[in-house]
Amino acid sequence: HPFLFCGAVHPARPSAVLALPWPDLAEDAVAAVGALQVAGASAKIGVSVEDLASLPTVADAGAEKRAERLALKVGENLFNFMQSFCGVDGSRLVVPMDILDRWFKKFQERAKKDPSYLKNFSL
Repeated sequence: HPFLFCGAVHPARPSAVLALPWPDLAEDAVAAVGALQVAGASAKIGVSVEDLASLPTVADAGAEKRAERLALKVGENLFNFMQSFCGVDGSRLVVPMDILDRWFKKFQERAKKDPSYLKNFSL
């Protein structure tokens, strides 16, 4: 197979973790396992010295999924906080008007007290 450009290192970015285009096991486990078995679960790494201006831009393939997981975890945290203050009005949940301010203040205070707290939101 031809080489696939996955990223670059340069003086402004002297190191990088480059994602390989492995099949996503979570999306299609059967096809992904079969593909890894066929591919022999190996990768060839090529190194080339190029002019920085000639390199294509590469989006971080996992950045979007990490952002989605982060947003989901923060949303769950907010929802759980809101649940402790909410009332029910028919089919609606009723929360105090300043609930976002209260949640964010608590979130900030907890992050200041415990620096590892924010690590719970990243995967």
